Parts: sequence; C-alpha cells; structure tokens
Amino acid sequence: MERSYALQPGSRFPPGATLVSGGVNFCVFCRHATEVELLIYAGPDSPEPFQVISLAPETNRTFFYWHVLVENLPLHCYYTWRAHGPHDLPQISDESAGRRELLDPQARAVSDLLWNRQRAADPADTGRASLRAIVTEPVCTPDAAGVRTLDDAIIYELHVGGFTRHPSSGVGYPGTFAGLIEKIPYLQQLGVTHVELMPVMAFDEQDVPPAVAARGLRNYWGYSTHSFYSLHPRYCVEPALAPQEFRSLVDALHAAGIGVLLDVVFNHTAEAGTTGPVINFKVLANDIFYHFDPAVGQPYRDYTGCGNTVNCNHPLVCAFIVQCLEYWVRELGVDGFRFDLASVFARGPRGELMTVPPLPWAIEASPALSRVSLIAEAWDAAGLYHLGAFPGMAWAEWNGRYRDVIRRFVRGDPGLVGQVATCVAGSADLYQDDGRLPSNGINFFTCHDGFTLSDLVSYNAKHNEANGEDNRDGSNDNLSWNCGAEGATDDAQIIELRHRQASNFMAILLLSQGVPMILAGDEFLRSQHGNNNAFCQDNALSWIDWGLSDRACRMLRFTREFIALRKRHASLRHRRFLTGRPSSGQTHPDIAWHGECLDAPEFGDPEGRLLAFTLGGETPGEPLLNVVFNMGGAARVVALPVLEEKRQWRRIVDTAAAPPRDIVSRAGDASVESGACTVQARSVVVLEEG
Repeated sequence: MERSYALQPGSRFPPGATLVSGGVNFCVFCRHATEVELLIYAGPDSPEPFQVISLAPETNRTFFYWHVLVENLPLHCYYTWRAHGPHDLPQISDESAGRRELLDPQARAVSDLLWNRQRAADPADTGRASLRAIVTEPVCTPDAAGVRTLDDAIIYELHVGGFTRHPSSGVGYPGTFAGLIEKIPYLQQLGVTHVELMPVMAFDEQDVPPAVAARGLRNYWGYSTHSFYSLHPRYCVEPALAPQEFRSLVDALHAAGIGVLLDVVFNHTAEAGTTGPVINFKVLANDIFYHFDPAVGQPYRDYTGCGNTVNCNHPLVCAFIVQCLEYWVRELGVDGFRFDLASVFARGPRGELMTVPPLPWAIEASPALSRVSLIAEAWDAAGLYHLGAFPGMAWAEWNGRYRDVIRRFVRGDPGLVGQVATCVAGSADLYQDDGRLPSNGINFFTCHDGFTLSDLVSYNAKHNEANGEDNRDGSNDNLSWNCGAEGATDDAQIIELRHRQASNFMAILLLSQGVPMILAGDEFLRSQHGNNNAFCQDNALSWIDWGLSDRACRMLRFTREFIALRKRHASLRHRRFLTGRPSSGQTHPDIAWHGECLDAPEFGDPEGRLLAFTLGGETPGEPLLNVVFNMGGAARVVALPVLEEKRQWRRIVDTAAAPPRDIVSRAGDASVESGACTVQARSVVVLEEG
C-alpha cells in the first residue's frame, strides 16, 4: 500500500472521501485556505503518511471546496488534511494552524488511537496527535420509505456502551453495537417500541474538566461531537467497518419491530472555545461554523455551556446539518432524532432569537426527514426556552414541565391536581392551540441527565463526589424524596415505600396521553448511588448490571405488564386531545374527571393530592378504565361510576398491593369492586370494566 498513487483533479461533489470509478474522491471545504494538503496513512498509528498530496488552487479548488481523486487507493486507508492561509484564530498563529492535521468533517469512520486533546489545544504543538478519518465503503442497504410516527411509541433511552459493558451482560462484544444486538430479545420482552440511543456520533472522550481528568475519568455520555457523519469508534468491533456495524444493529432492531432514534448534538462541538483543541472546523470554517466575533476578547459566543455554539442558521451550516441527517436516515436507516439543546437552532448570526429560523424548517421540509421523528430538547444553556413553541410544525419536545409536575405530585406536594390532570391528558395547554397533537409531547420523569428512578425515591440531595468537582456539578433542584432515609437503608418499611413510589411513577407515565420515555434500567431500579451527573462515570456506577435482585425482578415484571396494558388500551394513546365527549362510535365520554366523589375533581383544592378519571373506550369493544392517583398520606374511599348491567369494575393495578396483585394481566383474575373502592396512601389504582 505504501506507494504513491496517481492523481486526478477530482470533484467538489460530494464532500468527504467517496469511492468512485477509478479511485477515491476527496473533498473538503475551506474558505480562507491558499493551499491545502491531503495526508494519507497506512494505519491508525502510522508515524508518517505514505503520501502527501498538495492541492493546487488552479486545478483542485472549486469555489471554496478543495478536491482530488486518488486513483486505485485501497479501502481503509487513514487520512487527514492540512490547510494553509489566513485563518485568524484567537489562540494560534496562521503558521501553526497550517501545520495542524485536521479531521475531515464528513468522515464516515474515524480513529482516535493517537488523539491527545491536551496537545491539540497547545498552540506550540504541531505533532501528529490528531484524529484520523478512514476511507470506508458505503453502506449499500437502501432504507425503505415510509412515514414513521410516535403515535404508539414507548421510547427507551439507553447508552450503547453502558448497556452491555458490565461483565454480567454476557454478550460477546461488550459495549458495542454488536453487543446491543444480543440484547434485542430483552427489549422485545420489555415491550418498548423505540430505542433512543445516547450520542453515537464520534465524540471526544477526553473532553472533561481538569479535576475530572485528574481522577482518570473520561467523557462517557458523548455530548462532545467532533465527527457528525461517523460512529464513535469505541462502539465498534472494527472502526473501519463502523457504518456496516451500525447498519446491522438498525436492521436487527427493525426486524424485531423496534425503531431507532438518535440523540444528536448539533449545538456545539468538541473544539470548545479559545483554549480548546483544533480538530477541524476552527481551521476549515471558523467564522462560518461557529458564533464567532473576532472583535471581542472571548470571540466564541457560548450558549451551550461548552465553550462554543454552532452557527446553525448560516446557509452552509444549515445545509451541512440537513445533509448529515439525511445520510443517517437514507444510508443508515434511523427512524428519527432527539436534538440536544435545540433552542440553539433559533439563534441568528449574533446569537439573537429569530422568529422564523431557517434550520428547524429546513429539517422538517427535507423529503427524507419529513417522514421521521424529530424531537427537540426545547431550551439551551443561555436562557432560550421553547417548550410548547419550538419552531416548525411536526417537532415533538421533551416535556420538562411534565417531569417537574409529576415529580412534585408523587413526592406528595399539595395543590397540583389540576396541573397533573393537564399533564396526564397530554399537555393540551402547550400544544393544542397551534394545531399540534398529544404525540408532540415526550413525557418522562427521568432521563440520562439527573437521578435514576431508584435514586429519585432514595435521595433528597445529589451525591456527585466521585466526579471530582466537590459535588458542585449537577442540578441541585431534583424534586425528589428519599422516603425517610438518605440512600441505602435496611429499614423494610422505607424500602417498601420506595418500591411503591417507583411503581407510582411508572404507572402515571404509562397512563398519560402523549409519548412515554423510560430511562434504561429504571424498569428494574438501577441506582447511581445518588450521582445525578454521571457524564464521566464509564464504570459500574453507570453500566447496566444484569444480575437482578428479587426486588429488581418485581419492578421489571410490573413495568412489562404495564407496557402491555398500555398497548391493549387505545384510550391511553389518543391521536387527538381529549374533549370530554364520546369518541366516534362510543357512548361514554373520552374522559371524565373525579375526586372522592364522581365528577368532583380537586382541581381548586390547595391541599389536594388525589385525582381520579374515567377513560372511555377508543376502539369498538374496548373496556372503560377508571384510574385513581392518591399521593396523600392517608387512604381514601373513592366512588366508582355505575356500569351497565352485568358489567363490573375489576382492580387490575394497585401499587400498594404485593405481587402478583400489584398488576394483573387478565382482568378475569382481578378482584371485583362495586360502588366505591379504597385507595391506599401513596398509591395508584386502575380498574378495568369487565
């Protein structure tokens, strides 16, 4: 391989490294360069390139694109770029910038074997400590067309590495896409319809604060992207085959009836601010790709808390993002995206709020992207908050208000009954007035960022000492309750109350209109021992431990059965907002609200902690459901609606009951209730017409 290959001028279409007839076409964008070099290596750790190609402006530049075709170049070569010219970077000279080896922003596979973030941030260091792109063959499996919605979705948020990295996982390739394939039967048995994968685009594991790095910790979550077209090499058995390995995972999940959503980070990059490393964009397109103002002392505007902000609404950046997303859909087959800190998408060139930002609409208007799910984290780190008003039409949103209201209600805060009813009914106050639907709201009570479900009912305060930042990191406002003791306890009553509280959270989530999202491990009470910011804990604290205790198995059974219950009842998955009138072809109202007495909800009661409601059937023959949430400290007797002759109420869920009475899969096996039912303190009861 180590010989010089013949060259042709090449083409600016498409950017990146592309197999074409006769060789590999390389193309990179660099507006200010006067000379560009392509360096080709035999391997990920080769000390020197076997060929350095100087691109001439007269033959190898079209507009601001530099390109060359290398004849007969074999697959799986490694390459970097160098760009000489007036780059005007704040931290390094133009001469130093021109000696930096740069990662192709559109690389389809990357290696970080030699990467050293500290050296890449040192203005005086020009050694070969860069990330390297890999020439890889395209994925040939075309994606099948079809519109994919979240109407019936149950989303499961998981970390690809942490899901199988623990020794108890029993998979052949722990921490990889291949390892996750082996766990698909578990996902099928659980009953989820979609997995939402935390960042799988290649990210910088070394991007952590100095005190964290001093403890030998690294970036685990992955919200530090450097290569938006590439898979993270650590999740691959063979990084040079990254696209194929990921596509195999997608195809296997699809074959199991499970959709794939990606958590993507287009709001900032791993290059950070002035003192951050040079990876690619800072040299190739600094004044275009970032919110950058060379006239100020800190030229990188930071609306993300990560040192820089992507200038998403610049026409070229907007096109880059849209085309990148289309690649993941068309070639890798994903079913949608969750966008981290997506309110950045509404910022203009000076960081100002735009009333009609181009990027969200361009994503939604793309023929390829218009048929997949788009989910926004509808805020950023600098004060923009778009919950209920994210730009566009079809965008769903992580419903942060749902999380906060339900957390407060379950811990026992009074006077929230009306707000809980609004949340459980699909948050019409957020979405209905501009024509959106219940599926625009993603309901959750936990996610990767914050307490797990087990910790939410076991800790009043965060315990992040293991992160090395003196417990200053992570949110202080967790809206949690430890049930009477902080952390681990041997008190049987507290342990049982925590289990009931966890069941209450899961039940309320799966009884709510909208789209439920479950954090991986919550279904069997995985704990992080009070750490609510485990972004740097690539160890047993964050990994899924598959050696389940009896208590964990009890919660797992409850969650599985409740997911199945949700799937059996279309009344829990309304396409449109509830009206209080019968659905088409039905005789009972789609919903009726109650308190202890029928039709008398405690909406205005400042001490109210009880909410009851009856859901009418949505499909022919579907039985009624009567639901009671009692988050108060005493048992309550609640009136039941009168049923037609020969029909009965059967108690199919009672979070205060011991298994198997906590959830009964067959209504015929459940106890019969008549006239009224007793609902124990801090419990959820569901009765089904039978």
